[in-house]
Amino acid sequence: MLSIPASRPNAYTGSPLDRAAKLREDGDFIANALQGTETLFAPVWRARSLMKGVQEGRPEAVLLTGAAAEAVRMAGGPWSFLGLWEGRPVFAVDCSQADDPLPLLPAEMGGFTDLRAVAGLLPPGEASVLAHARGLMHWRTKHRFCGICGSQCEPRSAGHVMVCTGCNAQHFPRTDPAVIMLVVREGRALLGHSTRFPSTTMYSTLAGFVEPGESLEEAVAREVEEEVGVKVGAVRYHSSQPWPFPSSIMLGFHAEGLTDAITIDPEELRDARWFTPTELRNAKDHGFALPRADSIARRLIEDWLAGI
Repeated sequence: MLSIPASRPNAYTGSPLDRAAKLREDGDFIANALQGTETLFAPVWRARSLMKGVQEGRPEAVLLTGAAAEAVRMAGGPWSFLGLWEGRPVFAVDCSQADDPLPLLPAEMGGFTDLRAVAGLLPPGEASVLAHARGLMHWRTKHRFCGICGSQCEPRSAGHVMVCTGCNAQHFPRTDPAVIMLVVREGRALLGHSTRFPSTTMYSTLAGFVEPGESLEEAVAREVEEEVGVKVGAVRYHSSQPWPFPSSIMLGFHAEGLTDAITIDPEELRDARWFTPTELRNAKDHGFALPRADSIARRLIEDWLAGI
């Protein structure tokens, strides 16, 4: 089975930021940057990002400076240093404690939108920065207390470490690896209809989380056999995609199917089928839908079709 390279970058990749990790420990730099007139702030409100132009179909990220940034920071939520964008410090700030943060901002600032709804329309760099902010703020808001002793935690390293005030344990941002794979056999591709989307006709690639003590290739083979009963042979890496919804990274593969028979796990799938290239290229005409255009699942399918 030949390896099929990624045709273009996935959504949420290609960050323009220099993460400048060493600056996280520079207290003077962080203090000055928080007050700097050139500093940019990416606000997150209840997992949504600030954008304008959404209704017109031309969304763009809104990063705050000056008085607008200070108004959001005064909401009292956590913040973290993301890095430098063309030399300008960039911070994420969570304003979820405000029932409605828009009155804190000038009217032309737009509104808060679910990033997944528009990521395919945003400039790649902006989508990456907003995803970065969303993922880090989710971690900050969900890890206020120590998982070891239960004491309250305090932020360190400009919001990248939480230190327990009781047992002094250090807690770091978590990213859960998940494999996502297009299984191919004799010119057909295997897709499943998830129980998570009962009201849609979408068929997508199979996916699942990597378990402790498991290689990525082993995870691919296990998940495929568990979900559809198909044996897997060769596994080839394709690309990855950050997926901060809330805290995963999707590791994409093409995999060789060794058997035809499908036995679905009804807790995971409503249906699974082998699809021909003709069906995949004309999904609507054949009564089903493919994954959203900004997903790595869609990229796996499209790149396989382009390579045959």
